[in-house]
Amino acid sequence: MKRTLIASVLALSAAVVTAAAPTASEWEIGPIIRGKNYSVGMPLAPKPERDGWSFDFPVGSKAAGHVHYVTFRPGSLVGKSRIVVRYRIDAKPGTRFVPQANPDRVGTVSLYLQRRGDSWNAKGRYQYYRWYAPSATVRELAPGVGEISVALDDPQWISVLGQPSANNPGAMQDALADIERIGLVFGSSNARGHGVYATAPSTFVMTGFRVD
Repeated sequence: MKRTLIASVLALSAAVVTAAAPTASEWEIGPIIRGKNYSVGMPLAPKPERDGWSFDFPVGSKAAGHVHYVTFRPGSLVGKSRIVVRYRIDAKPGTRFVPQANPDRVGTVSLYLQRRGDSWNAKGRYQYYRWYAPSATVRELAPGVGEISVALDDPQWISVLGQPSANNPGAMQDALADIERIGLVFGSSNARGHGVYATAPSTFVMTGFRVD
């Protein structure tokens, strides 16, 4: 009986790890809205790496391209409490990551989640279909290693129109129960997923991703 219980626990743990660490091909570089991919000049998926995946930032100018969203379909997040991401940016010192919509600002990476059936117009109920992680968890893009850890019950997740989840906790819970995608968004502090390019060759490497 004891051996059976231990085996069951180990099997469940393995299943959780598999679900929390999708392969590179399960991630999508987008977003793709009505057939248009807004990550201009990017492949549809990142490249597999030994510890995760990677992609190269478009280099030089907005015309060369820009990366916006890198996401996957996780299934329901009911009962989950936290998303933890570890990553590395390989680039020469002094490389700048430029938000294509706000080139005077600093490029950032942060987490987001999106409810199934989003119209992308942020009107009516759809203003509560996309949620962006609390501003305190936004990270500036720079060479080196980084980590983002976000509690799903943090009341400072913000909707696409900037409303904190504390103002409408029911809408946040509905999104967690009916998730379409979660992942990373690249942009600036005031336009989280509006895209970034680099001033020199640079690679973003995902080294760890889990949902606890």
